[in-house]
Amino acid sequence: MEAPTSSTLSVKQPFKQNVPLPRTRSTTSRSIVSVVVLDQQEKEESDPLVPPPKATKSERISWFRRKLPELEILKSTTKSKRFHGRVLELYNKNCSAQFFMVWLSPAKSFGPREMLAVDTLFTTNPGACLVILSNSLDSPRGSTILKPLLDQGFNLVAVTLDIPFLVKNTPAQAWLKKLKSGKMDPGSIPLFMNLSDLTRLAVLYKYGGIYLDTDIIFLNSMTGLRNAIGAQSLHPRTKRWTRLNNAVMVFDLYHPLMREFLQEYSTTFDGNRWGYNSPYLVSRVINRLGGHKPEYNLTIFPPDAFYPVNWLKIPSLFKKPATTREAKWVEKTVQDMKEGSYMIHLWNKVTRKMKIEEGSVMHKLISTHCTVCGNITESHA
Repeated sequence: MEAPTSSTLSVKQPFKQNVPLPRTRSTTSRSIVSVVVLDQQEKEESDPLVPPPKATKSERISWFRRKLPELEILKSTTKSKRFHGRVLELYNKNCSAQFFMVWLSPAKSFGPREMLAVDTLFTTNPGACLVILSNSLDSPRGSTILKPLLDQGFNLVAVTLDIPFLVKNTPAQAWLKKLKSGKMDPGSIPLFMNLSDLTRLAVLYKYGGIYLDTDIIFLNSMTGLRNAIGAQSLHPRTKRWTRLNNAVMVFDLYHPLMREFLQEYSTTFDGNRWGYNSPYLVSRVINRLGGHKPEYNLTIFPPDAFYPVNWLKIPSLFKKPATTREAKWVEKTVQDMKEGSYMIHLWNKVTRKMKIEEGSVMHKLISTHCTVCGNITESHA
């Protein structure tokens, strides 16, 4: 996959450089906040949003045209039309921060790892509110799953999302119309992933705030941030960003960059290239337009803010120390991250099946940043 070219913009440098990792034993491979969750734990064959494997473009279009009538997620229904009203209802609770999450997978896939993400989010943002945009969690089963969090008095509600409403009067409205016509190639990547990318942009544009994935452990409050995005990587010499990531985005209501992102999604959509409509999208738009315009008021944070450990090194944080040297490294890493990062991105594709071992960096950080704290060492698939 092509990487976007390096931007001429420097990143804001409020945090320490990435924590070096020691050699370890072998490793297994108001502010409004919105979180979009991706999960492929269910068998893809049963998901109507997953195309048949190795299908040609014409075969995918034919398959999608047959599936369209059963894709409730693309429609405005009696239930989904309550979305805006239910969001406003939660806003009236004088939340210290307001969060959005989008869950497009079955309710039973919302597991211990996701629960810990929500748990640490509320713990580090006291008095916050969370709206989960999810057809599956807006159900009796969803209420049962979320009950441990609701029992803590957290302001949390799951609401059936309304994609047509979210994209109305945005550049993405034309894209959705074309998709629903059945004449467009949805791509080989599961459509729920691309709809998730679209939804996070539309929610931020129409409501403003902070979007976050849920393969995250929160360490510090984010309520003071405005108009910010994080770099995933920097050029080793110039320290300018080489790639941004859209797992965390902070933007005001109707921010012009968010509209540019929606325009880019609508006009350049490619459902066959992983990341093209998500992290690479925000990277190429900001690289092309620049982020220094006064009307953007944009801060590009260094990796330490949101991605303090990259996906290649993240497994080391799950392992308990086996030597005195490793134990000292664990303590230093925990302290540095508490002081220097808003969160840790867990790179779920790499770590989903990894057990969080007692005494590890992850175990220590979660234990001191959670309220419910359920199943920390069993929060793997």
